Amino acid sequence: MYASTVETPVLLLGVAHVIDLETPLRRALADRPLDGVALELDAERAQQVLSDTPPERSGGGSPIFLRLWAHLQKRLGDELGAGAGGEMRAAAGIAKERQLPIFLIDDPIRETLRKLIASMSFKERISLVLGGILGLVIPTRVVEDQLDAYNEAPGDYLDAVREAYPSIARVLLDDRNEHMAERLGSLRAKGYGRVAAVVGDAHVPGLSAALRKRGIPVEAISFASLKSSTASRSGPAAAGSATP
Repeated sequence: MYASTVETPVLLLGVAHVIDLETPLRRALADRPLDGVALELDAERAQQVLSDTPPERSGGGSPIFLRLWAHLQKRLGDELGAGAGGEMRAAAGIAKERQLPIFLIDDPIRETLRKLIASMSFKERISLVLGGILGLVIPTRVVEDQLDAYNEAPGDYLDAVREAYPSIARVLLDDRNEHMAERLGSLRAKGYGRVAAVVGDAHVPGLSAALRKRGIPVEAISFASLKSSTASRSGPAAAGSATP
């Protein structure tokens, strides 16, 4: 037990946005004293992901990158069992059950995309659009294989992304990590020291470094650890225990 909230580390939970992690998230947070739960969402995406009755949106109002990505996440989330944003809904549900405040710590999605498009080279723009279109038809097993490759060597995987798409890595990872660290630091200054932040796993290394740079201690649980926790509970022993 920590002597004060100043000594308590921020807990970073690395997730994949289309994988069902409700059970391991509950396990990770079950006995942990918390002042609040932070989500890698902005107000617009929170309304879409967390609302029981999300607003109807006309496709023409969103940038093509956002529409392609949203469609891809929905398809993969449905096929992999969590639905798009399932891990954020699970974390929000845990916070509500414990009567904890929910903090939205991400940048506004439209502003992020505006910066991204402005900073990208023509080659990166074409690659991003083609990747989004390809993602609409790519088999789910290919995505699962990519997640497995990431889990085996996340540092190498992210290094390859940075080399291939430097602007994307800077805007979507580095800049947002700094901004999310600032918001978590502000929450800490307001007395919310015991916070669990649920973020995409690719953010965990950079966000950890950004927090430590600000003198904030960090505890991190990676996506691989959460996923293996789920697998261990669904193996032969767990199945046997459910047999009458």
